[in-house]
Amino acid sequence: MQGSAGPVDLSAAARRAAELRQILDQASHEYYVLDAPTLSDAEYDALLRELRTLEAEHPELATPDSPTRRVGAEPSSQFAKVRHLEPMLSLDNAFDVDELRAWEDRNARISSEVRTAGYVAELKIDGAAVALRYENGVLVRAATRGNGVVGEDITRNIRTIGEIPSRLRPDAPIPDLLEIRGEVYMPFSGFAELNERRVAAGEPTFANPRNAAAGALRQLDPRITAERPLRFFGYAVQTDPTRPARLPAQTQDDVLALLAAWGIPVNPRFFIAHDLEAVAAYTTEVERFRGELDYAIDGVVVKVRPLHLWPELGIVGGRDPRWAIAYKFAPDLATTRLLSIEINVGRTGALNPYAVLEPVEIGGATVRLATLHNFDDIARKDLRIGDTVLVKRAGEVIPQVVAPLTEQRTGAERPFPVPEVCPVCGTPVERPADEVMMYCPNGSCPSRIYWGIVHFASRGAMDIRGLGERTIQQLLERGLVRDVADLYQLRVDDLLGLDGFAELSAKNLVDAIAASTAQPLSRLLFALGIRHVGAHAAKILAERFERMDALLAASEADFAAVHGIGATTAAALAAYLGEPRNRELIARLAAAGLTLVEPVQRAESRPLDGLTFVVTGTLPTLSRKEATDFIERHGGRVTGSVTRQTDYLVVGESPGSKLDKARELGIPVLDEAGLFALAQTRAATDT
Repeated sequence: MQGSAGPVDLSAAARRAAELRQILDQASHEYYVLDAPTLSDAEYDALLRELRTLEAEHPELATPDSPTRRVGAEPSSQFAKVRHLEPMLSLDNAFDVDELRAWEDRNARISSEVRTAGYVAELKIDGAAVALRYENGVLVRAATRGNGVVGEDITRNIRTIGEIPSRLRPDAPIPDLLEIRGEVYMPFSGFAELNERRVAAGEPTFANPRNAAAGALRQLDPRITAERPLRFFGYAVQTDPTRPARLPAQTQDDVLALLAAWGIPVNPRFFIAHDLEAVAAYTTEVERFRGELDYAIDGVVVKVRPLHLWPELGIVGGRDPRWAIAYKFAPDLATTRLLSIEINVGRTGALNPYAVLEPVEIGGATVRLATLHNFDDIARKDLRIGDTVLVKRAGEVIPQVVAPLTEQRTGAERPFPVPEVCPVCGTPVERPADEVMMYCPNGSCPSRIYWGIVHFASRGAMDIRGLGERTIQQLLERGLVRDVADLYQLRVDDLLGLDGFAELSAKNLVDAIAASTAQPLSRLLFALGIRHVGAHAAKILAERFERMDALLAASEADFAAVHGIGATTAAALAAYLGEPRNRELIARLAAAGLTLVEPVQRAESRPLDGLTFVVTGTLPTLSRKEATDFIERHGGRVTGSVTRQTDYLVVGESPGSKLDKARELGIPVLDEAGLFALAQTRAATDT
């Protein structure tokens, strides 16, 4: 019996690992690119830990592009790409003092000096990480974190933040080339004033300061950024690795003092601790005074104090430095009353229940709404209208109802009846056997149409600037559109009768709609709002089939055969494309001039055909994904673990255990230049 259990367990682990990677990829895209996270930090961290555990137990399940091996998300195509001097790393997390001690124990096995070296503890600002590049003391470029190696050029927007100096003060020696890393944030006071202005202007309010700050940095018009009350704290310095310049700093607190001498704002509440017990006491103190701060924090970053220990301690998996860890606070909690349970019908027809709460202050924000996930969640928690409930908020756009306080019930509380019909259109709802969600199957449901158009126009989809929720509502109410294809028939005169539109703004929107016709097939496929087809799946499908007519001619089996597309997604896509009404919609979009084609870069030859590669470490110019794309474009195959079937290991900085495994098996090792040379040599041989 034991002999038969292994493959079953591994199969289940493989499915779970693939599911976790898909969830984390989407969450990362929403957080870093769309600035609209749907997972809390705590939820993301828990899922990432689960994936790390699976990959540690089953190394063969690890993939080169696993979220455990990278930071952030791919930079947006809207901005120029900027390569950081050195990767902007992520941080591992600790959630209690025992985990801090375990971190110190791991480091002490590498260097016993760690236990007596001391630590610097800094407030973990909940903002947007950026890198500021200075040449000869002058600010020349600023970039987002991006994927950790390549970010987005946001220089014009950063220049609108007055406290970031255009020229460093010469009060301390300044290397010729350096990057200053830090966090852009929005104070609570400025955030409240900004939302008050938006309410007065009839604009939607922002959910939290972090989203407002990140969104401001990614505006195409810096004048919009300048209107946002953004601030900055610096915390790190990176010099040019090709021309190392010795900083006049021996410790992390020296680095902070150096930044301050250059005129860079530094958070004054950092703490120098002689041992880990002092760090633990400081985290307790921070939790007491965090409510007095005018900015959001979600923990404390603990760094080994002496800089000379950092290279010795190294980096785990190319993303987490051993010399630093983030001590995360428990989610903010509060109690309030559940006034009612309402239902939103989304673009796919999913019925999403949410809680309407008696307003309560949590973590510096007033909370009135909270997510309830699904109707099973309501039943499992035994939530009743009128209950006193426990609500948590840890940076989520919408907080969560944790549980009812049943001991406070009076008997007047009412159970919530599970709906049998759509609350918007009255159509009987459906619940697929393998899903927890209920759906309105009516494609003409007004709520589905509305949210479908909102999604279609969103930045991650067709990116129609100026087509907001308020405008979409007016277009539907006046009968100017019935679906997304009607958007492409709008004219300036149609818009002049809408609130907020004059000749210029109407022309700008019509032009923006016309510009969206150039979006590639992957964007359109995601924009259509097909159930289970997220941005990542849409990209995979578009690159595989390349043209919409090929997708329309394909079968469910064809979709399921695509690497990275599961059976559920394949079935949903086949069902959508098999619906005559949807095929008619796609035909109308084609007639409106949409691209319906995915540009695919093709190698002229496939010199790496038949070879299997593993990529590890941080390469000089290529991200892990770019290296994988290069290999696959030239005919090679990339796997996640080194085995006897591996032909070459491509190695960058901090390669980890894969290099040892390759040497043990006698597998050839290439650096990035060697990879290019191999492809060139084999291409020449082929010709």
